[in-house]
Amino acid sequence: MNNSKLPGITNGFCGSVGNTPLIRLHHLSEATGCEILGKAEFMNPGGSVKDRAALGIIEDAEEKGHLKPGGTIVEGTAGNTGIGLALVGHAKGYKTIIVINNTQAKEKMDLLRALGAEVRSVDPAPWSDPNNYNHIAHRLADEMEGGFWANQFDNTANRNFHFKTTGPEIYQQTNGEITAFVAAIGTGGTLAGTGRYLQQENKDIKVVCADPYGAAMWSWFTHGHTDIDDGDSIAEGIGQGRVTKNLEGLTCDDAFRIHDSVMIKMLYFLLEKEGLFLGASAALNVCGAVKQALVGGPGQVITTILCDSGQRYMSKLFNHEELAMENLDPDYKGLQFLDDLRK
Repeated sequence: MNNSKLPGITNGFCGSVGNTPLIRLHHLSEATGCEILGKAEFMNPGGSVKDRAALGIIEDAEEKGHLKPGGTIVEGTAGNTGIGLALVGHAKGYKTIIVINNTQAKEKMDLLRALGAEVRSVDPAPWSDPNNYNHIAHRLADEMEGGFWANQFDNTANRNFHFKTTGPEIYQQTNGEITAFVAAIGTGGTLAGTGRYLQQENKDIKVVCADPYGAAMWSWFTHGHTDIDDGDSIAEGIGQGRVTKNLEGLTCDDAFRIHDSVMIKMLYFLLEKEGLFLGASAALNVCGAVKQALVGGPGQVITTILCDSGQRYMSKLFNHEELAMENLDPDYKGLQFLDDLRK
């Protein structure tokens, strides 16, 4: 008997990527008069939304002949895409080399090594610098036989996979009643791919960018340039300073900047009131969804992405001494902190 054909049984690891549930955030929905829904991407088998990008990029490379049996996947990543690539690589018989900035959470680097990926930790450098982690990954792949650079930022197989999977799932799960989709930008694949599908189904669905300070996508969508990138954020894996190929052609209806002080309060609120142990990007996304609720008024159905679990950031986000060093206070004092999103 081929058990993979039975209902509820997936075709291996790769078949279990996606089809994550939507979670109603009760307290925030009641407080705003909107339905605020989080797509539980932390429930993917590799633990994050980046499992989708990893699978989409690898399958596309196989179809195009860029990745062949016995090959090696090479990527520059903040961690989660690397984790997804390592696991999909194991499932399909490839080795994985990950180049990661040494400022990223230790938990993610430890996990990558435990998964069997070769991890090369480097000093942070801007995109314009040849020692940027992505450029190093590109060179490594070019220098080895059978090497494939995943190139998650500019490989549009990333956004295409979200167009094929994340967008249709959200539309079906909300019975087409979704009115807005909110997400932060790392590579841009999630927002662009999901947003494009939703607007294809209904042009009135708003696509909204939630941006941390220190990133330039708010500047791009509201002013048409990337010159405004003031401030900084402790969030990992999001915050983009250039228009990647995954973002090209995307039109956002609105963009919000979210300060770390509000994001951290939301992170602890979601844990203690909703039972959701999440990372900073998920908390920032929820802040963006609440901001959309406040701007657009009651009656909206707003969906966002719960990217990954807080387990990958315990040494930083759930360490009060570390937060104090960044002048961040996790005490949310009821829902009063939402007032900061009204500004």
